[in-house]
Amino acid sequence: MTSDSMHRHVTRWLSLAAAPVFAVMAVVSGSDGGGMPGMAMPEPSPLGGMAAMYVLMSIFHMPPWLKLVARRRNSARTALLRH
Repeated sequence: MTSDSMHRHVTRWLSLAAAPVFAVMAVVSGSDGGGMPGMAMPEPSPLGGMAAMYVLMSIFHMPPWLKLVARRRNSARTALLRH
């Protein structure tokens, strides 16, 4: 494997890792009240503060997943048409 193809492979997998990581971080920060550790009062909403930011970051990092799903659907559809 050349360094260029290795770089593309690693970049592709890192782009897929971002959305689930941010989604988990949103759940974790939303489950502890949404506030920063050590704050006297938690946020009034579980989607306030950091949880909302993590949800947005997860949404912004969804395009690699959408491309992967679309590519797999197209390849499955093509395979069905060939048989």
